[in-house]
Amino acid sequence: MAKKNQRNTKGRIISSAWKLFYEQGYDDTTVDEIVEEACASKGSFYHYFSGKDALLSSLSFIFDEKYEELQDTLDPDAGTIDKLVYLNQELFLMIENSISVDLLARLFSSQLITRGDRHLLDQDRTYYKLLRKILREGQQKGDIKKDCSINEIIKTYALMERGFMYDWCLCNGDYSLAQFSARLLPEMLKIYQN
Repeated sequence: MAKKNQRNTKGRIISSAWKLFYEQGYDDTTVDEIVEEACASKGSFYHYFSGKDALLSSLSFIFDEKYEELQDTLDPDAGTIDKLVYLNQELFLMIENSISVDLLARLFSSQLITRGDRHLLDQDRTYYKLLRKILREGQQKGDIKKDCSINEIIKTYALMERGFMYDWCLCNGDYSLAQFSARLLPEMLKIYQN
């Protein structure tokens, strides 16, 4: 029970921080405001994070919360590529509507300069577990080629998604991330389709 409460507190802090970052901007959001929004103590904040900058790498937590929601909405009869495209579209729409270009760019830059864990690459994330499950089922159903390893397909898929997000940041969000990906991702994934 204590572990669940800790996870809930940390999750509330992260969700509150990203909500405020989006509404007020990263630079204009204080730790005190985050703590107040999360209904947490300052001690709890510093138990999980060394400071506001440490929250930058927590965006993957927000993404994984979205994937946890989405896994229950996946159509079991949909093809494997359709499931992957659906996950991508839902995430990219969330990014467009609730994550600023500046915050996403900061996430990428924090991951590039970090000496420790790179949260985006953590194979224990919900993201990677869900992709593995979908691709394993796809290979079992015969939707996906078996001459490519699941890990290779996941690496390619994640690389494509990060590439789309990185370019969107470089272009300062001048186009719809979801629409651009909707046109290209299905075509790019066809190389793995049976």
